[in-house]
Amino acid sequence: MERLRLLLEKLKSGEVTVDEVLNQLKNLPYEDLGFARIDNHRSLRRGVPEVIYCEGKTPSQVVEITKHMLKNGSNVMGTRVDLDTFNKVKEIAPDAVYYDTARIFAVQREKVQKNKGTIAVVTAGTSDIPVAEEAAVTAELFGNPVERLYDVGVAGIHRLLMNMKVLQQARVIIVVAGMEGALASVVGGLVDKPVIAVPTSVGYGANFKGLAALLSMLNSCAGGISVVNIDNGFGAAYVAHLINRL
Repeated sequence: MERLRLLLEKLKSGEVTVDEVLNQLKNLPYEDLGFARIDNHRSLRRGVPEVIYCEGKTPSQVVEITKHMLKNGSNVMGTRVDLDTFNKVKEIAPDAVYYDTARIFAVQREKVQKNKGTIAVVTAGTSDIPVAEEAAVTAELFGNPVERLYDVGVAGIHRLLMNMKVLQQARVIIVVAGMEGALASVVGGLVDKPVIAVPTSVGYGANFKGLAALLSMLNSCAGGISVVNIDNGFGAAYVAHLINRL
């Protein structure tokens, strides 16, 4: 707080500009809760507040982090959250919303800047929808229009080709696929925009819990494809958001 006070005094006296103050605020300390260190200035640096990864945290830890983020005027989003943990969050934030398929909760009290371009989220199969919804909901909470195109995998490629308008109108495309992960290459060869591939752990034994799809996507012969980790819908949406807001 002392550093902030000095910065405000310098701003008032004209020693520094508003832009210089903002640049210094980006590096202010975090808030130490003992079990977590909350980066309250991430939105200044990245444009998006810190997001709580709830898996592995106790409900009380998630609640405490949420409480302090709200106190500091931040919107709050948590990923990989179960319903029991969300119900605990709801006790301190009655306006919290739970997206069950995506396993995401959100408390939005500050206005989010809207992006104009659309992010298309495409899945190979219905079983890929939970990961796709993590991506779609994340992108929407970050302020992006999202178009969903589900169950259009290569086993029935006509389903994709009959919906080319969705791909052509999007600014960024997230392709979510398990099994052999071929859909990302197909989409990458049809469009002139960035494609972010998300391998999922959906598949039979030789799928190796998503490793087969991951390697297939990494070895894609179609240019312009980037790949995130297995089942990482959140990570794909974050990248898509950064591209879309340029």
